[in-house]
Amino acid sequence: MSRKTVINRLVLQHDTHYCIGCSACEVQCKTNKALQPGTSLCRIIRLSDNEHFFQDADEFVFMPCFHCTEAACQTVCPTGAIKKRPQDGIVYIEASLCIGCKSCITACQWGACQWNEVTQKAVKCDLCMDRLAQDKQPACVTVCPTQCLTIEIMATEGSAEQGPISALQTEGEKA
Repeated sequence: MSRKTVINRLVLQHDTHYCIGCSACEVQCKTNKALQPGTSLCRIIRLSDNEHFFQDADEFVFMPCFHCTEAACQTVCPTGAIKKRPQDGIVYIEASLCIGCKSCITACQWGACQWNEVTQKAVKCDLCMDRLAQDKQPACVTVCPTQCLTIEIMATEGSAEQGPISALQTEGEKA
Protein backbone atom coordinates (compact mmCIF):
# COMPACT_ATOMS: atom_id res chain seq x y z
CA MET A 1 0.00 0.00 0.00
CA SER A 2 1.25 3.45 -0.81
CA ARG A 3 0.35 6.54 1.12
CA LYS A 4 -0.99 9.59 -0.62
CA THR A 5 0.01 13.05 0.46
CA VAL A 6 -1.39 16.42 -0.39
CA ILE A 7 1.40 18.80 -1.30
CA ASN A 8 0.57 22.48 -1.11
CA ARG A 9 2.02 24.54 -3.93
CA LEU A 10 2.01 28.30 -4.21
CA VAL A 11 0.86 29.51 -7.61
CA LEU A 12 0.17 32.85 -9.22
CA GLN A 13 -3.34 32.97 -10.65
CA HIS A 14 -4.19 35.37 -13.46
CA ASP A 15 -7.79 36.20 -14.34
CA THR A 16 -7.67 37.15 -18.02
CA HIS A 17 -11.18 38.63 -17.85
CA TYR A 18 -9.96 41.48 -15.67
CA CYS A 19 -6.43 42.07 -16.99
CA ILE A 20 -6.09 45.36 -18.89
CA GLY A 21 -2.49 44.78 -20.01
CA CYS A 22 -1.08 47.76 -18.10
CA SER A 23 2.18 45.91 -17.26
CA ALA A 24 2.27 47.33 -13.73
CA CYS A 25 3.18 43.82 -12.54
CA GLU A 26 6.23 43.72 -14.84
CA VAL A 27 7.43 47.15 -13.72
CA GLN A 28 6.95 46.36 -10.02
CA CYS A 29 8.84 43.06 -10.40
CA LYS A 30 11.76 44.79 -12.13
CA THR A 31 11.83 47.48 -9.45
CA ASN A 32 11.60 44.99 -6.57
CA LYS A 33 14.41 42.83 -8.00
CA ALA A 34 16.50 45.79 -9.29
CA LEU A 35 16.62 44.35 -12.82
CA GLN A 36 18.08 46.12 -15.81
CA PRO A 37 16.13 46.72 -19.05
CA GLY A 38 15.70 43.58 -21.12
CA THR A 39 15.33 41.23 -18.16
CA SER A 40 11.75 40.33 -17.22
CA LEU A 41 10.84 37.71 -14.64
CA CYS A 42 7.20 38.02 -15.67
CA ARG A 43 5.59 39.29 -18.85
CA ILE A 44 2.19 40.39 -20.04
CA ILE A 45 1.56 39.07 -23.54
CA ARG A 46 -1.12 40.65 -25.70
CA LEU A 47 -3.10 38.04 -27.63
CA SER A 48 -5.19 40.29 -29.86
CA ASP A 49 -4.25 42.36 -32.90
CA ASN A 50 -6.09 45.53 -31.93
CA GLU A 51 -4.24 48.72 -32.78
CA HIS A 52 -5.40 50.45 -29.60
CA PHE A 53 -4.87 49.22 -26.07
CA PHE A 54 -7.77 48.58 -23.73
CA GLN A 55 -10.24 47.55 -26.41
CA ASP A 56 -12.94 45.08 -25.41
CA ALA A 57 -11.42 42.39 -27.63
CA ASP A 58 -7.94 42.65 -26.09
CA GLU A 59 -6.80 39.65 -24.13
CA PHE A 60 -3.63 39.46 -22.09
CA VAL A 61 -1.80 36.51 -20.60
CA PHE A 62 0.52 36.75 -17.60
CA MET A 63 3.68 34.68 -18.12
CA PRO A 64 5.68 34.15 -14.93
CA CYS A 65 7.79 31.14 -13.99
CA PHE A 66 5.41 28.23 -13.49
CA HIS A 67 7.58 26.57 -10.82
CA CYS A 68 7.28 23.29 -12.67
CA THR A 69 6.90 20.04 -10.79
CA GLU A 70 9.65 18.57 -12.98
CA ALA A 71 11.63 21.76 -13.62
CA ALA A 72 13.87 21.43 -16.68
CA CYS A 73 16.00 24.35 -15.47
CA GLN A 74 16.73 22.49 -12.23
CA THR A 75 17.55 19.25 -14.03
CA VAL A 76 20.21 20.80 -16.28
CA CYS A 77 21.91 23.01 -13.69
CA PRO A 78 25.44 21.58 -13.29
CA THR A 79 26.04 23.10 -9.85
CA GLY A 80 22.68 22.50 -8.18
CA ALA A 81 22.10 26.26 -7.95
CA ILE A 82 18.45 25.79 -8.92
CA LYS A 83 16.51 24.37 -6.02
CA LYS A 84 12.90 23.60 -5.18
CA ARG A 85 11.44 24.31 -1.77
CA PRO A 86 9.62 21.20 -0.58
CA GLN A 87 7.11 23.10 1.56
CA ASP A 88 5.60 25.14 -1.30
CA GLY A 89 7.16 24.08 -4.63
CA ILE A 90 8.93 27.36 -5.31
CA VAL A 91 11.80 26.83 -7.77
CA TYR A 92 14.56 29.37 -7.16
CA ILE A 93 18.20 30.10 -7.99
CA GLU A 94 20.77 30.22 -5.21
CA ALA A 95 22.90 32.97 -6.75
CA SER A 96 26.08 32.03 -4.87
CA LEU A 97 26.09 28.64 -6.64
CA CYS A 98 25.27 29.91 -10.14
CA ILE A 99 28.29 29.87 -12.49
CA GLY A 100 26.51 31.68 -15.32
CA CYS A 101 26.56 28.78 -17.80
CA LYS A 102 23.05 29.67 -19.09
CA SER A 103 21.96 26.01 -19.29
CA CYS A 104 18.76 26.85 -17.42
CA ILE A 105 17.93 29.64 -19.87
CA THR A 106 18.16 27.20 -22.75
CA ALA A 107 16.25 24.45 -20.94
CA CYS A 108 13.19 26.47 -19.86
CA GLN A 109 10.56 26.23 -22.56
CA TRP A 110 8.66 29.16 -21.04
CA GLY A 111 11.55 31.64 -21.05
CA ALA A 112 11.32 32.08 -17.28
CA CYS A 113 15.07 31.93 -16.66
CA GLN A 114 16.68 35.20 -17.73
CA TRP A 115 20.22 36.59 -17.90
CA ASN A 116 21.30 39.37 -15.55
CA GLU A 117 24.05 41.35 -17.29
CA VAL A 118 25.04 43.07 -14.06
CA THR A 119 25.65 39.93 -11.99
CA GLN A 120 26.52 37.68 -14.96
CA LYS A 121 24.18 35.06 -13.50
CA ALA A 122 20.81 33.60 -14.32
CA VAL A 123 17.73 34.97 -12.54
CA LYS A 124 14.12 33.81 -12.36
CA CYS A 125 10.91 34.47 -10.50
CA ASP A 126 11.02 33.11 -6.96
CA LEU A 127 7.52 34.39 -6.10
CA CYS A 128 9.32 37.01 -3.97
CA MET A 129 10.37 34.50 -1.31
CA ASP A 130 11.79 37.39 0.73
CA ARG A 131 8.38 39.06 0.79
CA LEU A 132 6.54 35.79 1.51
CA ALA A 133 8.80 35.27 4.54
CA GLN A 134 7.49 38.62 5.85
CA ASP A 135 3.85 37.60 5.23
CA LYS A 136 3.66 39.92 2.21
CA GLN A 137 2.41 39.13 -1.26
CA PRO A 138 4.71 38.97 -4.29
CA ALA A 139 5.49 42.43 -5.67
CA CYS A 140 3.60 41.84 -8.92
CA VAL A 141 0.38 41.02 -7.06
CA THR A 142 0.48 44.17 -4.92
CA VAL A 143 0.21 46.65 -7.78
CA CYS A 144 -2.39 45.08 -10.05
CA PRO A 145 -5.07 47.77 -10.44
CA THR A 146 -7.79 45.25 -11.35
CA GLN A 147 -6.66 42.62 -8.83
CA CYS A 148 -6.51 40.01 -11.58
CA LEU A 149 -3.30 38.59 -10.07
CA THR A 150 -3.51 36.58 -6.87
CA ILE A 151 -1.26 34.12 -5.10
CA GLU A 152 -3.00 30.94 -4.01
CA ILE A 153 -2.23 27.58 -2.45
CA MET A 154 -2.94 24.71 -4.79
CA ALA A 155 -3.08 21.20 -3.37
CA THR A 156 -1.70 18.43 -5.55
CA GLU A 157 -1.81 14.73 -4.81
CA GLY A 158 1.25 12.54 -4.99
CA SER A 159 2.68 9.47 -3.37
CA ALA A 160 4.75 9.84 -0.22
CA GLU A 161 7.73 8.41 -2.07
CA GLN A 162 7.91 11.44 -4.38
CA GLY A 163 9.54 13.77 -1.90
CA PRO A 164 9.99 14.83 1.70
CA ILE A 165 6.99 15.63 3.81
CA SER A 166 7.04 19.29 4.83
CA ALA A 167 5.10 21.40 7.26
CA LEU A 168 2.55 22.29 4.57
CA GLN A 169 1.87 18.67 3.62
CA THR A 170 -0.77 16.52 5.25
CA GLU A 171 -1.24 12.78 5.09
CA GLY A 172 -4.23 11.74 3.03
CA GLU A 173 -6.17 8.50 2.96
CA LYS A 174 -4.26 5.27 2.57
CA ALA A 175 -4.85 3.51 -0.71
